[in-house]
Amino acid sequence: MRIELADEAREFGAQALRALRAAGGDELVQRAEAEPGLRQELIAPVLERLGAWELAPYRDPVELEAAAALCRSAGYWATPYPVAERLARPADLEVDALVVVAGPESAAALAGLDLRVAAVGLTGARGLVRALPGTGTVRETAFVVPLEVEPIDAAGDPALALTLPGWTLLGMLDRAVELAREHVLLREQFGKPLAEFQSVQFQLTDAEVERRGVEMLARYALWSIQAGRPEAVADALALRLAALEAAETVFRVAHQVHGALGFCDEATLSWLSRHSLPLRRFPLGIAGTEEALAAQIGTAGLAGLFSDPRGV
Repeated sequence: MRIELADEAREFGAQALRALRAAGGDELVQRAEAEPGLRQELIAPVLERLGAWELAPYRDPVELEAAAALCRSAGYWATPYPVAERLARPADLEVDALVVVAGPESAAALAGLDLRVAAVGLTGARGLVRALPGTGTVRETAFVVPLEVEPIDAAGDPALALTLPGWTLLGMLDRAVELAREHVLLREQFGKPLAEFQSVQFQLTDAEVERRGVEMLARYALWSIQAGRPEAVADALALRLAALEAAETVFRVAHQVHGALGFCDEATLSWLSRHSLPLRRFPLGIAGTEEALAAQIGTAGLAGLFSDPRGV
């Protein structure tokens, strides 16, 4: 088992991080929210120049890892574009993106994009998607609109489409922990930096432990797909569940140490937190993901990163 990303994949992710910073960084999501019609124009050309859409994650293990690294970089900047969904598009359908749908009401952050989108359910059922008009402002919806899905077949595999958004959320957790650390080093209370208070140190430690746990599971879920394991969907759901639970802790800690400032537009954390919500709510929240994972594994349980190969 090898769960470390290849050097080429890490370098691709680093290049994506630099390219998105050069294109605007934190301002990308702010500009997209102010002018939703510019969303595709702002982001897609940057990723196209990187060769993002030439990656073949279903066929090449290193390109799969590069796709994951790209999603993590996109999450770091809260990039307002369905990067993971585009990278997860199936090779046998003439579509630009693939979203996972579950439950009676389907939705995704697809507002204002001219993309051909397919959907896949947790059982592999696939369909073609039509984005319906949304209600509320972009600030209220974070680009989420309801979807209408026309069934086409049951030949899909949701593992990659579940895993790559987990890497996007991991990038958001990276940034949230970083922002929290920077804030407590700069701000003072009672004549000393917040970082010197033991209670703050404990909070940041909790957040970092959660983030690192998600990182390990993200690498494992990627390896599971590469290895063609029949448990890949369960591993992807386990990653999603861990990422959602970690996001609750990480963003709570980040907002607590920022105080009221963390909810103001002047703070990067406010934008990051708000635009993490679509990833955290769709296709399923924590309770729904728990139920889906339980249904997937039954009484067998997860094989897991540290399971005994003898089954003892």
